[in-house]
Amino acid sequence: MSEIKQEQPMEFDIDNLFEWTMKKNWKEVLNVCRNNPSACMAKLTKSEDTALHIAVSSFHADQIDANGQAKVVSDLVESLPPDQAVEILKVQNDKGDTPLHLAAALGSATICICIARKDHVLISERNLKGETPLFMAAHHGKMEAFLQLHKLYRKSAEEPDDRLYRRNDGDTILHSAISGEYFALAYQIISYNHKLVRSINQEGFSPLHILARKPNVFESSSNLRLFDRIIYRCVLVRELKKQKFKDSGINYPDNYQTCVKFIHLPWAAFRTITALGKDCGPRQEPGSKADAENPKNEEEEHQEKELKDEHPFPENYTTCIQLFKFAMNVVLVVLGIGIWKISKIREKKERHKWAVQVMDKLIEHEANYKYSHNGGRPVDNVEQMYPERIKPPSTPPPEHDTYSSSEDTGSKSKDKQEHEDGIKLDAQTKDVKETRIVAANMDIKETVKKILETFPAIIQDLDANAKNALLLTVNLAKMQDPTTKDVKKETPILLAAKMGVTEVVKKILETFPVAIQDLDANEKNALLLAVENRQNKVFDLLMMMKLPEFVLYQVDNEGNSALHLAAKFQEHQPWRIPGAALQMQWEIKWYKHVKHSMPPQCFIQYNKKGETAGKIFMKTHEKLVKDGSKWMIKTSESCSLVAALIATVAFATSSTIPGGPDQKSGHPVLEKQPAFNVFSVASLVALCFSVTALVFFLAILTSRCQKKDFKKSLPRKLLFGLTSLFTSISAVLVSFCAGHFFMLSDQIHSAALPLYAVACLPITFFAFAQLPLYFDLLWSIIRKVPVRSYKVYYH
Repeated sequence: MSEIKQEQPMEFDIDNLFEWTMKKNWKEVLNVCRNNPSACMAKLTKSEDTALHIAVSSFHADQIDANGQAKVVSDLVESLPPDQAVEILKVQNDKGDTPLHLAAALGSATICICIARKDHVLISERNLKGETPLFMAAHHGKMEAFLQLHKLYRKSAEEPDDRLYRRNDGDTILHSAISGEYFALAYQIISYNHKLVRSINQEGFSPLHILARKPNVFESSSNLRLFDRIIYRCVLVRELKKQKFKDSGINYPDNYQTCVKFIHLPWAAFRTITALGKDCGPRQEPGSKADAENPKNEEEEHQEKELKDEHPFPENYTTCIQLFKFAMNVVLVVLGIGIWKISKIREKKERHKWAVQVMDKLIEHEANYKYSHNGGRPVDNVEQMYPERIKPPSTPPPEHDTYSSSEDTGSKSKDKQEHEDGIKLDAQTKDVKETRIVAANMDIKETVKKILETFPAIIQDLDANAKNALLLTVNLAKMQDPTTKDVKKETPILLAAKMGVTEVVKKILETFPVAIQDLDANEKNALLLAVENRQNKVFDLLMMMKLPEFVLYQVDNEGNSALHLAAKFQEHQPWRIPGAALQMQWEIKWYKHVKHSMPPQCFIQYNKKGETAGKIFMKTHEKLVKDGSKWMIKTSESCSLVAALIATVAFATSSTIPGGPDQKSGHPVLEKQPAFNVFSVASLVALCFSVTALVFFLAILTSRCQKKDFKKSLPRKLLFGLTSLFTSISAVLVSFCAGHFFMLSDQIHSAALPLYAVACLPITFFAFAQLPLYFDLLWSIIRKVPVRSYKVYYH
């Protein structure tokens, strides 16, 4: 009966607690938790959230009462009994998240500190995906919460475990931060733990791989307009630097950020102007007495090197340039460009600049091109490659080493007996190890099962390639699976060349010139991948560099040279030009560009299938030629009909004399009027250009539309036809207005211009609707090298 009496109030409290949490009546929730701490462990929702989970989830940084909500959670945490606090805070929901996981994901540094200070072991708790609160903060880009948790963990742990930075799929916090494009956070992660640069996930990708797959975060992949480029060059963007740990400050909501930035604007201007006095003063040369008294660490030297690379001008010049950029920002705002426009471009420039800084850090600590087995024992290298593997007990040292000291004479017999027993055990298990490895390779299930039942610890043993029985079995299954192929992972430079990230390609080649030798599974190097994927900027960059000749002569596993790959067409249509006909024109230009950029002897005539580059081009572009011909004919038919109608009207107009001829002299009656001359010239121009347009369109209709015609002939005919058509349309409108001007009385002459403008609106809309096509034609003809569209990604 006593148990029943205790459970009934608990059930009632849970129901009320659920209602109070849904209504965010945190005062009542706090009273319940104080009086009955076990209520904090009760799972209230379908997702198994407790009251603490719900309270933390209610926090939003952009809310006005964000600080008040953080205080509610702090009061709930402080109300927990000390002996039960850790147990309550470890309660997980259906996703395995604790309240600290949710606080880290939402980015509340105050709540994170409040919970983590109860016991630092909470920072190492994992959810179902193997994510710790540290990982959650990095995954959602919450820098302040991450830095505070990282600070608490580093202080509490004697030997910090880097496994807290990794989840089940092998992704680290650096992988996740770069994937989410949180480059400011990624820079801090590298600054505090550069070992993560070399970490690899289950797919075999390093953080540099992830960055190389994001062309949209680099300036080379952005196609800004002229006016946007001017703003892009003028806006000021701060550089990333290693941040020191500090207590969480004031959190401003997002809707307050504009006011905060406006208040900080005068201070930024003051710092920029006052920097002139500092820069104009005498500067100390490196190696001076002051430098000797205040030595700089490696991080400061690296930051100075980055600043010198970023600003090639002297410091006083740089200050003047920054002052000029600041003045330009003020002018743009005054002219009404809008802070929102500048802020949008500034965010883009920040992303570009910070991505480059992260890239520099990643490549700086990259070690894939170093040979790491010089003079090392295989066992040592295995332990370095697999630091998380449980180390088996080592074999005791030889007898003459073990008993060389006189202090160990008392335990000589005991140690000797253990040594002999170890030798016997080693002799017994040596054959078992070899049998187990061979059995795993041969997929003998019964043998492996029997050995593991007899010697369970033997699962830790590795073969010569540092693989245990589990890895050997998985590899064997992959080889036996007909749908699985042994795919060679692409290196970062190959991935960057494929995606068109010129910054990554250039930096890697400057740091590791041997990277140009990298090949993918199809034996394609960076040059072949750039050609195949139409990455014109990467191709031009590589051709400007003095590459070894073997790079230019490289062929893939099918014997295709760079010209063969340039001839192949894929369905993704990478060029920034609409229409199949113009796509075909740029395909021809790309083929010619590759052919003329490389020495002729670099192109072999036939691949392994006996195909030439020209044959591949004709074969793969058949559908594009067909679609382009169809579009050309359809466009010409529509425009020729309009041109014929205008020619008919223009002929009738030009043969008509306004007011008629003079009966005596035969000259036009209105020939001395200015409008008469305008009418005569405009009608003649309309007739001539309409007939010219009709001729060009008819020439396209009667064309054979072969591959070579798309390079110059057909686009130029269409351009000239459209130019003539637009000119004839304008001339017809002018002649109509000039002829109608004679019919107006003197009283409404002043209203003639507005009336004619309204009358010409329909035909003007038609002309403007065709202008994009006209400009696309003009651009495609003028451009010698096609322009890549970065809306097409290869993931």
